Amino acid sequence: MDSLTQIVLGASVGEAVLGKKVGNKALLYGAIAGTIPDLDVLARSVTDTVTAIEWHRGFSHSIVFSMLFAPLFGWLVWKLHRRREASWKDWSWLFFWGLFTHPILDAFTTWGTQLFWPFDLRLAFQNVFVIDPLYTMPFLVFVVLAMCYKRTSAKRRKYNRLGLLVSSSYLAITLFLKWIAYDKFTDSLAEQGIAYSQIDTRPTPMNTLLWTANIDAGDAYLIGNYSFFDSKEIQFKAYPKNHHLLGALDTNDKVNRLIAIAEGWYTISKKEDRVFFNDLRFGLLSTDPKETQFVFSYELIPIATGISVEETPKFDTDAKQLLAELWTRVWGN
Repeated sequence: MDSLTQIVLGASVGEAVLGKKVGNKALLYGAIAGTIPDLDVLARSVTDTVTAIEWHRGFSHSIVFSMLFAPLFGWLVWKLHRRREASWKDWSWLFFWGLFTHPILDAFTTWGTQLFWPFDLRLAFQNVFVIDPLYTMPFLVFVVLAMCYKRTSAKRRKYNRLGLLVSSSYLAITLFLKWIAYDKFTDSLAEQGIAYSQIDTRPTPMNTLLWTANIDAGDAYLIGNYSFFDSKEIQFKAYPKNHHLLGALDTNDKVNRLIAIAEGWYTISKKEDRVFFNDLRFGLLSTDPKETQFVFSYELIPIATGISVEETPKFDTDAKQLLAELWTRVWGN
């Protein structure tokens, strides 16, 4: 999830673990703990694009990381505060839950997380987008309300627990919404007589009312959208896989790693002599049926030692246009 959401979750978890003993320090260090796993994004400045993608939500989002580093961070905070309201064990416990709940939440998103690193198993339930105001904002309100009371106040604990309960309930509801959307997509495919081997569903950005599906239909992928306010049949647009356009690159190590990252959901496109790898898991930059530009697209550039992989840049105008289109589409077709 986005940084603000992880800060709120970390603060709430910190309060639940240690708030009664240390007050707002628990919120502060919980928020810090909730932020630490996402520091893996700094890998982009020290390594190549493919490796940085592989590292993101890898080791730092694992149970192993939480277990190894919680005692270290706990010891540092324990040494920093000379007053002994809390022990080293208390601080370590706070950091463990702050670090551990971060990847648990990320597991509900499209990108998922490698919670069980070093095992090659990425959890991605895909029932919330990485930014979801309906999850974050009520949670934030309850955390702020909790901060307004003394650490010994019963109301402080009440508001914090309400925040955890409401946010967790919302996640459960979105799993139910995903199941309904999945049924709508499969029913529509059956009614239209479309044969397929796989289907992958997820919510569109910033909401859980409009859902999208990728369908493996053989030589092409189909993409369709469904809103709970729709009154017409779901329309599916075909995007040829064009895997043959890779040519000799189909044995290239970086390309195969990109395929693994995309979990096989990718197309290849060619513009003049430039070859692009398109990751389908995050959809297109527009809801327009004529749109062919995917959110995550990588140019495969030949170099002396093989290929260089460069992500196609995105602009603020792209995001504004997509959000405006989604707002219109969410209310039905």
